[in-house]
Amino acid sequence: MAASGVAGAGGRGDGRLVGGGGDGFGGNPGAAESAPTLNITLDNQRLNAPNPRGFRIPITAGPHTIGVALIDRRPSAGAGVDDIYSVYGVQGAVNNVVISGPFNSAGVGQTPARKKIFTCYPKSANEESGCARQILTTLARRAFRQSPSAAEIESLVQFYEQSRKEADFETGIQDALARLLVAPRFLFRLEQEPAGITPGQAYNVSASDLASRLSFFLWSTIPDDELLDFAAKGSLTNPAILEKQVRRMLADPKSNALMSNFAGQWLYLRDLAGAQPVAPNFDDNLRLSFRKETELLFESILREDRSILTLLDADYTFVDERLAVHYGIPNIRGSYFRRVTLDPSSPRRGLLGQGSFLTVSSIATRTSPVIRGKWVLENLLGSPPPNPPPGVEINLDDPEATKVTTLRQRLEKHRANAVCASCHRMMDPIGLALENFDLVGTWRETDGKLSIDATGELVDGTPLHGIGDLRNAVLSRSDLFVTTATEKLMMYALGRTLEPYDMPTVRAIVKRAAKNDYKFSSIILGIVESAPFKMKMKQSAQKS
Repeated sequence: MAASGVAGAGGRGDGRLVGGGGDGFGGNPGAAESAPTLNITLDNQRLNAPNPRGFRIPITAGPHTIGVALIDRRPSAGAGVDDIYSVYGVQGAVNNVVISGPFNSAGVGQTPARKKIFTCYPKSANEESGCARQILTTLARRAFRQSPSAAEIESLVQFYEQSRKEADFETGIQDALARLLVAPRFLFRLEQEPAGITPGQAYNVSASDLASRLSFFLWSTIPDDELLDFAAKGSLTNPAILEKQVRRMLADPKSNALMSNFAGQWLYLRDLAGAQPVAPNFDDNLRLSFRKETELLFESILREDRSILTLLDADYTFVDERLAVHYGIPNIRGSYFRRVTLDPSSPRRGLLGQGSFLTVSSIATRTSPVIRGKWVLENLLGSPPPNPPPGVEINLDDPEATKVTTLRQRLEKHRANAVCASCHRMMDPIGLALENFDLVGTWRETDGKLSIDATGELVDGTPLHGIGDLRNAVLSRSDLFVTTATEKLMMYALGRTLEPYDMPTVRAIVKRAAKNDYKFSSIILGIVESAPFKMKMKQSAQKS
């Protein structure tokens, strides 16, 4: 392994992280070295690297976490140290990390993937055929999400035998596995219809298809053996067993995919990757920290089985050093995330104070009260405003106007147009209540030389005086928020938009969840147990 960095300057001797990646830790406060140093960790354990620019270490096969960070250990300002880093003010960064190997390997290692594939290993040539059939049957069951047919197994065995004649046992398995991975039943989620079903008739999906729906919903991957076993027995449709399996799957680390993928879809976290705000304090590390913070909030609500309303007013968040500096949270060191408690008056409580939302709802050069207001209406309250009428033009960035007027004043001029006023009077007050956050979520009191006015009034007359009032206004409409969250989660689970005939189901799920304090698990269970999730309707044949 080799790592290289450019040492930075202009810092204090408190062990702060000045550049890094992975899960590396910051250094100890008060260190007296004059130059930043590389800190390298393996699975969160610091390595004693004699030469961080190139060294070898023994390591087992399988996944590992490697962290590389540039630690600023220079004395604080005024300590009398005059080094090249202070003189030239070079910014610190880890330029690259190169991992090579393995060296002196004695054959193929027993990796986790090989353990899953080779459920048996022949001790003689006579055992090869039976072992190959066992391996391929097991793999096909997982890949097809149900027991494979005899014909499907024979097809895979033929690939194995043909390859085995020209090479060895493992090569035969490899080629058969390659065939399995291009099978339509692996590549596509093909659900089987019962015999005798007519177009327009609804039916319960099979137990194996229910297992597949459940697994892709909660794990974004294929079912495991336990889920397939219950499906094979036909007992997965038993409500008690289904609930037990849902809770088991939610407790599994694979459910992190639900946090990442659903939050990315619902809250536009995916848009962070393409955001290019023109802000001096924004970089890729902050971009990643924004997303991680929101995902960890989601994860904590699920793991601790909290109310989904916690998303709006959580009295805690998750930060690393980069994000803590951005938010003004003191005494946070290192690139690993940790949970911090927020004061009741903190503007960072809940989604509305997080950098992820505030960045994706801005444009490249400034905040956008219109986009932020529309985002809240659409994603939190389920009341999306209509699209603007054709031919309406708006220019809030006229160079001359921006010198003497605030964004609020320019929006007020735009609302003077009666055609625009009906929608903007819904969106603008919400967005303007968030104006104390700039385009990347930094707290501010002024916009340039002009003071921020974050007051306003919702269409129902509710007064707003900044982020706190806005948060409370959304919380006071908790039924709308939970209904919207349930709709979004149900769309994610079904892989389709919701239709008017789905809404009675959504309302029933919300009503039942209300009895359980709107816990995230109660909403998920309601979706899994609903007719749209467990049933399907036969479509009419499409005419070509």
